[in-house]
Amino acid sequence: MNFKRIPASLLLALTFLATGRAEEKSDPLIARGSYLVNQVGMCNDCHSPRGERGEFIPGKQLTGSVLGFAPTVPMPVWAPAAPAIAGLEGFTTEQAVHFFMAGERPGGAPPRPPMPEYRMNHDDAQAIVAYLKSLKQKP
Repeated sequence: MNFKRIPASLLLALTFLATGRAEEKSDPLIARGSYLVNQVGMCNDCHSPRGERGEFIPGKQLTGSVLGFAPTVPMPVWAPAAPAIAGLEGFTTEQAVHFFMAGERPGGAPPRPPMPEYRMNHDDAQAIVAYLKSLKQKP
């Protein structure tokens, strides 16, 4: 195949399709947050629903899910489902950054297990919040 004949705009479009959303690529903060959420924190594992065969349901990324595991001993504070985090509804940007830096929900309570009490630095917390807020569902 002669790549000299492929228009640059087509190559650019194919690159965006293959590597992720265009806005993630245009905003370094959102791109960093996407990396932290999807590759480091693996947030999809708990916060995204799965189909009958265990595969993620397309278009439902980070929209909340019943957990596919439970503690082996009774834990009264255990959360049986992970909430939707796409868009971070119910959190201001400041509250969400504080949550990821201090491991505290608004009001000071820790997250319910199995959610870890993260202690991220300010830059990483801001990037995660920017990315999750960018996923706000459009009506």
